[in-house]
Amino acid sequence: MDAGAAGAAGAGATGRLYGVGLGPGDPSLITVRAAELIGKADVVAYHSARHGRSIARSIAERHLTGGQIEEKLVYPITVETTDHPGGYRGALDDFYEEAAARLAAHLDAGRDVVVLAEGDPFFYGSYQHMHKRLAHRYPTEVVPGVTSVSAAAARLGQPLTEAEETLTVIPGTLPEEELTARIASADSAVIMKLGRTFPAVRRALERAGRLDDAQYVERAFLPGERTAPLAEVDAETVPYFSVAVLPSKVAPLEPEVRLADGLGSVTVIGTGPAGPLWLTPEARGALAAATDLVGYTTYLDRVPVRPGQQRHGSDNKVESERAEFALDLARRGHRVAVVSSGDPGVFAMATAVLEVACEDAYRDVPVRIVPGMTAAHAAASRAGAPLGHDYAVVSLSDRLKPWDVVAKRLRAAAEADLVLALYNPGSQSRTTQVGRARDLLLEYRAPETPVVMARDVGGPTERVRTVRLAELDPTQVDMRTILLIGSSQTQAVERGNATEVVWTPRRYPEA
Repeated sequence: MDAGAAGAAGAGATGRLYGVGLGPGDPSLITVRAAELIGKADVVAYHSARHGRSIARSIAERHLTGGQIEEKLVYPITVETTDHPGGYRGALDDFYEEAAARLAAHLDAGRDVVVLAEGDPFFYGSYQHMHKRLAHRYPTEVVPGVTSVSAAAARLGQPLTEAEETLTVIPGTLPEEELTARIASADSAVIMKLGRTFPAVRRALERAGRLDDAQYVERAFLPGERTAPLAEVDAETVPYFSVAVLPSKVAPLEPEVRLADGLGSVTVIGTGPAGPLWLTPEARGALAAATDLVGYTTYLDRVPVRPGQQRHGSDNKVESERAEFALDLARRGHRVAVVSSGDPGVFAMATAVLEVACEDAYRDVPVRIVPGMTAAHAAASRAGAPLGHDYAVVSLSDRLKPWDVVAKRLRAAAEADLVLALYNPGSQSRTTQVGRARDLLLEYRAPETPVVMARDVGGPTERVRTVRLAELDPTQVDMRTILLIGSSQTQAVERGNATEVVWTPRRYPEA
């Protein structure tokens, strides 16, 4: 890479800047290009702590000539305690500016400068701070190195990713809640910068349900190297040069062998109203961790296929049978994810699973509910804020309850002047419910009351529009549509570009 070559053209006989990756620690893992540059450099620079020892220099030592200028870039601080007026970050910024100035002096004198970087220069490396300050001024080349991530996987002898899996690299210095969310949503992951962060990382792995999968690698390809299941590692023994690894989930063994380890579990997962963009990190992680996916085939099709994961699709009208099937799998040691659209607790699979799970035969099977974005909230976000005040959620389906009950609840909500979110408004076999609900509500609501008609929110055929209650056409409504009926206070206001937004004030007028 010649990031600064164009800018340096014609600027005189300046030296060249090289950021040279040294790999994870074993000198034999230095690339041929890196070794050549180190041996030819006029100046070799490397970072070190205040004790003066430099791991980077020790890795590159066999390639030093003895006649080169060595620039030791000694960090002023190594922990976030300082009396610098700019705090920890201010102290480091001053240090990097001073170090860059020292290297610039050599470059201006025509000397080639190699900055040694453990691992890869652009992967959490100290070299990048020199690069940002100097590469636009001098011809520059960066030589990649073997990262600690690759080194850790090699020492574990386990693949990091396979097929369509993704790899997430997470700094252990993140807040614990953020660590938990990132870990939960990852297929495979490597957590860097352990040391004093190890207790929080371990707790995050446990909260995300990934502790049993986590492996620990310390000082890969260096003296004192150690690998172990992370759950067995004593926090007091963990140095900064260590990583936690969540390897590929594609099992090396057949599922029957892999699952014969006792009682499994059932997790009922809300996938939101549409595709992956609506998944929470917790839901994404729970789906990835499952050995089996169970659900209505249409909803299963929204979940990416993962090697080694079994999928069990069924019709939309067999909820109890689906729940019993999932619980039976869990009793045989499978980790089962029951897939539900929207939120599983809103007219969805959580109730069906819990109803069966409370039978004597399944009381010992662990069941967990993972929430998801509801259809009502997704539709409301597209229209504005129609659910900004009190509202009621009612299913218009009379398949599981008589219409008299539906009508009674609609009337009660209308009398209370609640905004209404109407689920399951119509289908091929139910064609009268929307019209009957509209006529009932018109007894309590003005004809111009805003109605949000939202179909396939988040999907490829999404359509959201606002009509007036008196104009609500039942033929325009199907099972993929949700209706949001405004209260007496709900506003529909046209803004720029003829866009109409719907919102319900949070303040209700006094009688």
